[in-house]
Amino acid sequence: MMDKKEKASAPKVPTGDARRRFFLKAAWGGIASFLLGSAVVFARFFYPRVLFEPPTRVKVGKPSEFLPGTVDTRFKDQYGVWIVRDDENRIFALRTVCTHLGCTPNWIESRNKFKCPCHGSGYLRNGVNVEGPAPRPLDRYKITLVDDGQILIDKSVIYRSVADKDPDETNPQSILIV
Repeated sequence: MMDKKEKASAPKVPTGDARRRFFLKAAWGGIASFLLGSAVVFARFFYPRVLFEPPTRVKVGKPSEFLPGTVDTRFKDQYGVWIVRDDENRIFALRTVCTHLGCTPNWIESRNKFKCPCHGSGYLRNGVNVEGPAPRPLDRYKITLVDDGQILIDKSVIYRSVADKDPDETNPQSILIV
């Protein structure tokens, strides 16, 4: 027979009841985790998913800020537009997307033209394609002069150019005469 001292020092053998309690707690913990995760997903459903896009109407400054015979590239990265003022004091806004495959051409001042780095399409200052695989001239945006004297570019109105036709003639509303 074991005395009290020996009983206390003997290792305890887990009973079936302790194991049952462990699995019951694990099961309830799993169910609670599942329900909490489902509640988070359900609550997220009611919050709007908003895309923050750049504005479609952009003020770019006064006409006097654009020198005759120049291409202004300040707005190329931010708004995707070049502001061109020709020698006849006409201002127009060119879209910075190549009409061949959608690359972004670069303005090369020394060659006086836009050149696409992807496949070599070349465009004159007014956007007319002169070399490479580009099928048509660069597109233009609507351009107006607002009440405060600034130029407003409306990128929601795109004037698509037509192959082998001068964009000045096909889209006269894309030109601001100052």
